[in-house]
Amino acid sequence: MAPGYPPGALSQALPFMMRANPALLRSGRFYAVETAEGALIGCGGWSLERPDAPQDPVDPTLGHVRHFATHPDWVRRGVGAALIERCVADARSGGVRRLECYASLVAQTFYQSQGFRLLAPFDVRVGASIVIPSLRMMRDPL
Repeated sequence: MAPGYPPGALSQALPFMMRANPALLRSGRFYAVETAEGALIGCGGWSLERPDAPQDPVDPTLGHVRHFATHPDWVRRGVGAALIERCVADARSGGVRRLECYASLVAQTFYQSQGFRLLAPFDVRVGASIVIPSLRMMRDPL
């Protein structure tokens, strides 16, 4: 994410952004990719709940891509694409017809390569006072 954000913004935001989300981890909709040696090289998942408003009623046809990350040594080697396709397949089988994501500024090209289109810039609020410029993107139909 460093190329898209000032260092001060990331140093403040990353401790909040990197926290595990217990509900997502328990959901059965969060995946990890490991090497044959067991090294974690990627992760990501999806939910029906909106990441910015988990208490809101869900739309069963709209899923939300969540907490995607690929180890820097493994970027552009198919890890993220494999995770997206797993999420798409699972979401589709669950009746989801569209996937939304809040992408970092540097992830736009990746998500576009996976069939997402840009909807609008979007500010993600992290903690009480940190704002991270992001992009709201959509993939439809699944």
